[in-house]
Amino acid sequence: SDVAWLAPKQVSIATLSSKRSRNTTPTAAHHIMDTVTKNLGKNGNGNVVVVCQKQYVFACGVAVARAFPVYTRKTAETTNRNITISFVTPDDPAPLSDSDLSTLTASANAIRLTAEIVDRPRNEMTCDDIVKRANEIAASLPGVETVVFRGEELRDRGFGGIYGVGQAAETPPALVVLSHRPANATKTIAWCGKGIMYDTGGFSIKTKTGMPGMKRDCGGAAAILAGFEAAVRIGFTQNLHAVLCVAENSVGPKATVPDDIHILYSGKSVEINNTDAEGRLVLGDGVAYARKDLKADIVLDMATLTGAQGITTGTSHASLLTNSEPWEKCAVEAGLISGDMVYPIIYAPELHFQEFKSSMADMKNSVKDRSNAQCSCAGLFIGAHLFDDYFKPTTIKWIHVDMAYPVHVGERATGYGPALLLTLFGKYSKSPMLTAISPNLPEETAAAKRPKSSN
Repeated sequence: SDVAWLAPKQVSIATLSSKRSRNTTPTAAHHIMDTVTKNLGKNGNGNVVVVCQKQYVFACGVAVARAFPVYTRKTAETTNRNITISFVTPDDPAPLSDSDLSTLTASANAIRLTAEIVDRPRNEMTCDDIVKRANEIAASLPGVETVVFRGEELRDRGFGGIYGVGQAAETPPALVVLSHRPANATKTIAWCGKGIMYDTGGFSIKTKTGMPGMKRDCGGAAAILAGFEAAVRIGFTQNLHAVLCVAENSVGPKATVPDDIHILYSGKSVEINNTDAEGRLVLGDGVAYARKDLKADIVLDMATLTGAQGITTGTSHASLLTNSEPWEKCAVEAGLISGDMVYPIIYAPELHFQEFKSSMADMKNSVKDRSNAQCSCAGLFIGAHLFDDYFKPTTIKWIHVDMAYPVHVGERATGYGPALLLTLFGKYSKSPMLTAISPNLPEETAAAKRPKSSN
């Protein structure tokens, strides 16, 4: 970028590199946040002008939003500033519609909310705090219903995963479900988020260098909550549920210890051999609830699940695991379109699920061989509580997103998640902008190809 003075203003002009491989977003959205942050500073008002093709307005807009985090405790910084973002689209000079502006606003707010929740330290964002935030968001959305199970009620209802992880914490664990049920919906979609508000590792405790930053272990739930709010505000035509699996993985007299056996909501038993493999336990309960109680057709779970994710797909791409090849292709496309990039990992339960073999229970919660596709194994553990058997026919489509590394850059949260969700499911949105850029979903494509019956 270059800096020029157009008295009395300073103007920075940045040109993003045109170098792009087939696995990265064409907008270079992953560089926009850094470019805006460096050139606009952290205080004062400002203007951002984005020159791009019309189809890239959404990705560029949400990328700019990432450069303006909400949370700070620096006494010399303020987040109360006015930033004007303008778009110049040479290929289509028509101005953005009110609907487009509403979509961009709701999406930007979702990304900043996600980052705020993730950035807040544990003493400011506990299980109580995120439950309160979810209830406030639900109350602000007309027609949205909320179900909350907390503490001992989780145990009594059979949520052995969430309760077992969070039972030692000062603030009780929770399953929080926000439900949007519009008239004439034909599909039911559940988004499940891992909400570990702090992860000490439990009795399999993390190291002094491995524990800092574990406030970010709620990144999946933060993205699901914020993405749900944006989707409903923009307008969503199908049944949509946000399932937040909330707990703090603490050490104490009531904490789970290795060798304990818990019964999850799926009815399956799990022998604990690693208390630091807790995210899959809470999500196991979440996806089972999505199937048994919500009767979901499509289940997506999002989590800062494994350290192996960064080794597997890097710091910019989340790892994607799914039982559906068409949905895998759609998710990859949605990631490239939105800037929240994903890349597929191996889906081979016949090769990998054996890593959880237990002599005492249906499965252990951590793998025997850490060199055997760890990231895939962790996802398969969650799927095992959604499906009765991986090799029995099912109509449920399952998408698992492990975003442990894309959730942050340095010490700041990126707001990863909502843009991917809104784009992937954009065909179910009332927003013309999202409908236009989203992938053609497998179910909709199949329906369009079916021959019409004649009388």
